[in-house]
Amino acid sequence: MINPNSKIIAVDFDGTIVEDEYPSIGKPKMFAFETLKMLQKDGHRLILWTYRTGRALQEAVEFCAEKEVEFYAVNASFPGEQFSEKEASRKINADVFIDDRNIGGMKGWGEIYQLISGEEADLPKPKKRKKGLFRF
Repeated sequence: MINPNSKIIAVDFDGTIVEDEYPSIGKPKMFAFETLKMLQKDGHRLILWTYRTGRALQEAVEFCAEKEVEFYAVNASFPGEQFSEKEASRKINADVFIDDRNIGGMKGWGEIYQLISGEEADLPKPKKRKKGLFRF
């Protein structure tokens, strides 16, 4: 059964799912993949919406697949959509856009999950760092 509250969620890659190291792939952002998997489990459809094209795009899709996140569509509103400037806008159809370039900056992935689902994310706690000479 389809969740009546499910959303189509467009997610940027560089700076959002991973640290921005474009054209390389940066380290995963804390809790990004865990949260994306939880959103999928809740019935939401994820679209990878990124500046990347060609080989760089394929590498990003494969990287996410290795982390067990498969996308409903990639740089498109739905699977198989063919972009044509004559027929449609580059803007995709989604209910929510998650991007590091939001006004106000990127929220933490736990907060993103809460905003979308209305529930608290059950994410592992970050490891406490030892206080060093210059850490207060």
